[in-house]
Amino acid sequence: MSVPKIAVTMGDPCGIGPEIVALSLQEREVWEACTPVVVGQKDIFNKAIEITKSRIRTTELHDHNSMEEELAYKDIRADVEKHVIFNVPFVSIGDFNIRKFKFGVPSIVCGRLAFDFVKRAVQMCKEGFMNGMATAPINKFTLRMAGINYIGHTEMLKDLTGSEEAITMFQVKKLKIFFLSRHKSLRDALDEVKKEKILKILEIADRYLRGFSIENPCIAVSALNPHAGEQGLFGTEEEKEIKPAIEEAQSLGISVEGPYPADSVFNRAAKGEFDAVISLYHDQGHVASKMYDFNRTVSVTLGLPFIRTSVDHGTAYDLAGKGLANPTSMKEAIIAAATYASIS
Repeated sequence: MSVPKIAVTMGDPCGIGPEIVALSLQEREVWEACTPVVVGQKDIFNKAIEITKSRIRTTELHDHNSMEEELAYKDIRADVEKHVIFNVPFVSIGDFNIRKFKFGVPSIVCGRLAFDFVKRAVQMCKEGFMNGMATAPINKFTLRMAGINYIGHTEMLKDLTGSEEAITMFQVKKLKIFFLSRHKSLRDALDEVKKEKILKILEIADRYLRGFSIENPCIAVSALNPHAGEQGLFGTEEEKEIKPAIEEAQSLGISVEGPYPADSVFNRAAKGEFDAVISLYHDQGHVASKMYDFNRTVSVTLGLPFIRTSVDHGTAYDLAGKGLANPTSMKEAIIAAATYASIS
């Protein structure tokens, strides 16, 4: 049985992206799940291989239009001195003077390259050469330095694919989290806690969970205020906005409960009581998932023409180039992309 082909973008070249991608691709689990194809800059990636001492080497794909033929050798591995060496298909973008490059130092060139990697991976997915993509971290600051005005991958991918909807779901082990809002100030996020918006995210979550072959998924909604508002003593959003949205969703056949206090609902879902939780703002869900298992938290973008996953951490310039970065989230993201690509 053939495995899906997953485009793996190298992320911001200045950050830990090249290293965590290199380290991930020496793991047998990744190759059992998919055929990964790295989209990046070859000189920087080879430097990352050297720094991390990863057991991989690269084979450059010069024309992705002939990718099916070039990837015919799925068993691209060889025993060298009793160590398995994985031969990574690589699509290289951008000429680069490696002698002037320093890990951990933001630059306009790296901001532009990070964007170009994503553009090429999207093109490969849209044209059917790849079944999905997994992305290493990019940095808003270097994007802005390069004149690219996106605040993150999700917004970028929505525009590049012309998608009407781009929804973020976090996954860590069995815990799934959907977000009512993400990249907004807390003050602005509070304005999003409205009945109609909560109802919409409940409908979206229910639809996608069913698409994952979860029959009659059970969704919990996190409360906004301490103790779920304590009948209005600590805030009125639960009574005025959240509960009415839940009741209407239930009338539409959605299995949803809550609002439950945020200090307990994510733990209950992690133990299997619910299939997913609705987080009402960015940090509410981020803190829960990262405290549960920081290194295995994966961000999944739904609503695109293909599946996209990502690590849920940043570029970590302070670690870049030192061979100290933990690749677990990158590995989990690649495997998750392969899993979702196989069932979509």
